[in-house]
Amino acid sequence: MYATIIAALSGVAMAFQGAVNAAASSAISLSVATFIVMAAGTVVSAVYMTLSGTTGNLALRNLAKAPWWAYTGGLVGPAITAAVAHAIERAGAVNATTGIILGQLGFAAVIDHLGWFGAEPIRFSPIKIAGIILIAVGGRILLAK
Repeated sequence: MYATIIAALSGVAMAFQGAVNAAASSAISLSVATFIVMAAGTVVSAVYMTLSGTTGNLALRNLAKAPWWAYTGGLVGPAITAAVAHAIERAGAVNATTGIILGQLGFAAVIDHLGWFGAEPIRFSPIKIAGIILIAVGGRILLAK
């Protein structure tokens, strides 16, 4: 339950971030807004790492513990930030977030089912498939004009 609450709160934060990034994008351009967001995130992450005492984990011997692909998530960060700001600016927060959630849910289901990226496989079941279909139908209803 705790993890679900944290996930829901991160969803609130993502909606906030997308909306303010869209406003920044409108004012100063998508690329500059994305750069500022990523730079601010780097600073906040460095402060958090320092305060939590985990800077020693940057040692090469520690970094080598994870597979190379585990570090590729940061490469898509700017693209995600820019895409979300662009989508919210053009389609509105609800429509953009609906598309985001449907995309996340679909790919997350594949990741779980196939056990990609070190995830423990969680096989599809008829009830999970029905849940995904219901969420997709709800998404379609939200996107209707």
